[in-house]
Amino acid sequence: MQELLGRIARLDPSASLGLRVIACFDELMVGNVNTRALLAAAASLAGCVAGFHSETPARTVRIDPRGHHADDVRPEVDPAFQQDVSDGLTVWLERNGARQPNDAIVLERLALAVRMRHGRGRESDHRRDLSLLLDPDVDVQARCVSAITLGLRPRTRYRVVCAPLFAVWPEHPQGPEDVVATRFGAIHALVLPASAHEVTAVPSGVGVATEVEDLHHSFRTALVALRLCDPPAVGSVLADDFGGLIGLLADAPDGSFQPDVALVDAVMAHAWGAETLASVVRSHSLRQAAREAGVHHSTMQSRLETVNATLGFDPFEGYGRTRLGTAYLVWRLRHSRVLDLPAPAATP
Repeated sequence: MQELLGRIARLDPSASLGLRVIACFDELMVGNVNTRALLAAAASLAGCVAGFHSETPARTVRIDPRGHHADDVRPEVDPAFQQDVSDGLTVWLERNGARQPNDAIVLERLALAVRMRHGRGRESDHRRDLSLLLDPDVDVQARCVSAITLGLRPRTRYRVVCAPLFAVWPEHPQGPEDVVATRFGAIHALVLPASAHEVTAVPSGVGVATEVEDLHHSFRTALVALRLCDPPAVGSVLADDFGGLIGLLADAPDGSFQPDVALVDAVMAHAWGAETLASVVRSHSLRQAAREAGVHHSTMQSRLETVNATLGFDPFEGYGRTRLGTAYLVWRLRHSRVLDLPAPAATP
């Protein structure tokens, strides 16, 4: 838990602190940590003692911001700083003075986590509406109900934007948002109108536009677009730029056997491999590729001879262009580092 809190603390200061709180408790719930650890996280985030009381069996736990046990005597707490989790369970923050900006969300997430830990409300509370809406395994009618709850309109097209929690948002557009668990970790997901083709967040991926019942597809394409980012050169990627190919990439199983990707990996072993393939997939001829790479056409010709020999096909002929373009994108996805947590900024 301390490692998790350290990672949360190193997120970019412009990121929403509320999202950090959500991400912290999401990961703690996934890790199935005990009540004491949940209270320690809440106390550390709020900077004051966090408490828990159960009527049956009778139990009181109080944890201070350093993660140490306080005594088990339940104090008088302002109702504004406590929340009934469910029958017989209560959590609170022992704040002296005015409520702090994130007290409410810390208390809310602590209550949700405790309810999950103690098996209360498991059928209805284990996922929030946006997470449910973006899950293709959820019944379509339930997804549509979640969309309405979030203020989204049926038969209206929207697109999902995905960003890591450390993304920098110079401008933050308005729309339903939350932290969603994915196989790549916690992701900040935001739903915007279909007309929103660009966002200023770096890094970020903007998914294809769909109606509400298919927003899970927009979410998957936004994840692919995010993983294709390469800051600072490419800070945000629009899934629309890849047409139907983005859907194939989104639905392809991780680690599926693709021999062309292994061939691309062999080309990338050359010092000039990355810039050469990047130029070739964006060009229609050898000379255009040479201009893209900023090299003489004879140099590009020599490189392409090596590329063709390694790949076993000519990327400028027939399906060779499609084969190279697809393999190149899959290679980039498998080697993407855009979701790696940045090193903490140096302090003076």
